[in-house]
Amino acid sequence: MEGNKSTFQSIDEYILKFPPEIQEILNMLRRVIKESAPAAKEKISYQMPTFELHGNLVHFAAHKNHIGFYPTPSGIDAFKHELAEYKGAKGSIQFPTDKPLPHQLIGEIVKFRVAENVKKAKLHIFIYTCCLILAFNQIFTAWRIRSSL
Repeated sequence: MEGNKSTFQSIDEYILKFPPEIQEILNMLRRVIKESAPAAKEKISYQMPTFELHGNLVHFAAHKNHIGFYPTPSGIDAFKHELAEYKGAKGSIQFPTDKPLPHQLIGEIVKFRVAENVKKAKLHIFIYTCCLILAFNQIFTAWRIRSSL
């Protein structure tokens, strides 16, 4: 049920390409993600609905018999015991369309990914700040040397 190969401009447009029963599942998944990551922005990436906050958090997609959920390999690994009953791979989970979505588990995975991305963003800011301090220190040292000559 992978929709056609057209280019989607929004998550709404993506969801509308599917039958009503699949739309309901996709909208519920979207709602759970939004509730778990209210500051995340929606976009289409790799022609899939995607949520981003300091980088991609999660993607999802409808397939013939399942909903693919893509929280990156770290999201899968952190919840491998809870996800044991589902098919999946290194960075993906398959939720069968004939069974209810595990809302609470999805929410926990999304919150994990938010924390992971925020931590990574803070680290990047710290490194950037350190580089600026080092650069200013070198400039100041060079200025002091020149002014003492």
